[in-house]
Amino acid sequence: MNGSDRRTAAACPCPAARDSLYTPVRVAELDLDEPGALRSPGGLGPADPDGRVLALVRLHGHPLGLVTATGTAGGSAALCRALVDAAHRELHVPALSTSTPGTLPDRTGRAPVAAAAPASVSVIVCTRDRPHLLPRCLDSLLRTPYPRLEVIVVDNAPTSDATERLVRSRYAGRVRYVREPVPGLARARNTGLAAAHGEYCAFADDDLVVDAGWVAAMAAAFRSDQRIGCVTGLVLPSELDTEAQIALEEYGGYARGFTARSWSLRERPDDPLVRFSVGRFGSGANMAFRTTVLRGIGGFDPATGAGTAARGGEELLVFFRVLGGGHTVAYQPDAIVWHPHPRTMAALTSQVFNFGVGFGAYLAAAVSHQPEVLVGLVRRLPRGLWQWQAARRRRVQDAPSAPAVRESLAGLGRLEFRGLMYGPVSYLLSVWHQRGVRTGK
Repeated sequence: MNGSDRRTAAACPCPAARDSLYTPVRVAELDLDEPGALRSPGGLGPADPDGRVLALVRLHGHPLGLVTATGTAGGSAALCRALVDAAHRELHVPALSTSTPGTLPDRTGRAPVAAAAPASVSVIVCTRDRPHLLPRCLDSLLRTPYPRLEVIVVDNAPTSDATERLVRSRYAGRVRYVREPVPGLARARNTGLAAAHGEYCAFADDDLVVDAGWVAAMAAAFRSDQRIGCVTGLVLPSELDTEAQIALEEYGGYARGFTARSWSLRERPDDPLVRFSVGRFGSGANMAFRTTVLRGIGGFDPATGAGTAARGGEELLVFFRVLGGGHTVAYQPDAIVWHPHPRTMAALTSQVFNFGVGFGAYLAAAVSHQPEVLVGLVRRLPRGLWQWQAARRRRVQDAPSAPAVRESLAGLGRLEFRGLMYGPVSYLLSVWHQRGVRTGK
């Protein structure tokens, strides 16, 4: 393992969870500019945690990685010192003292992006019957200092007017309300896309906490290269309070690391599977597009996504189509959101199964939209499945030594694989259902 690999391992949230799968791990932020102050995820107020702490370490606001420490009788000052020591010991802390607020450090080696006239950004938040969760997301979005921001809430097949009343009363004049009567996340996202006025459109889940610099980081990534059609960002856990939440981090979580990357088919990729294994690009919980690019490919396939038989995969298909359309997909870790993992094991197993179904549905949808990729998919699928299974086995081997823990994670892997096998069938069922929706039958 080289130095870069060691930093990546140190930055992964999994080691924190390995110490005890069943002990809560408090999540916080620490900026090395203020080494004596811990803040809650998303910077929403001060934090004074006790016990085991997982902290996102920043420098001048930019994320460097994750470190852990345990609170002691010395109080918060001692905990902060321990986290700062861990950061300097385990992470690469660059000399960013010369950076200015108008530049964005780029970890790909390109020159920093100078400040320019900001592009307009539309943030689309799709929700369904969750008015109790929505305010935290909207409040975090509206505190961003980005000057040209449009926030749209898409109310997807609601069973009451609670969300509409919330948006029109609490957020009047600041948030646009749109209703999509047919259930399905992809349909809701398409409705938001049709209503968007921004040059870029970003999508946020209704249960997220959005970092204050999220919109600016997305916009800066697009501005750095006109060939970029899609930008994804860093998704971190907002809490690790339960066995299920920590188990999801052990299983892999949503994070894609702290190094900016990009993918394109204009040059021969190092990995021949890159066109199909698009989950490495990021998550639908944190993604943005050039609005013209997303509209140009027809938006999201309504037969995919939560709320349909396909259960997911809508973002994977869009990543696939953006990449296949000759555009670049970029991952920018400065664009941070905080995601609440499922709190119960029942919810976790359901989500992991849906991961598999969604991925299988995406592969079927990819062939449906571009039949010419079938030969390449069939040729590469056995190797891809082998690599996927090997990665899951490594996660189990690296898990805590308790046999019950290893068996639990192995069981999640088997469950996801069963979902993957069912995914193509689920997509066909969803296509049939969507045809009925269009014809009114």
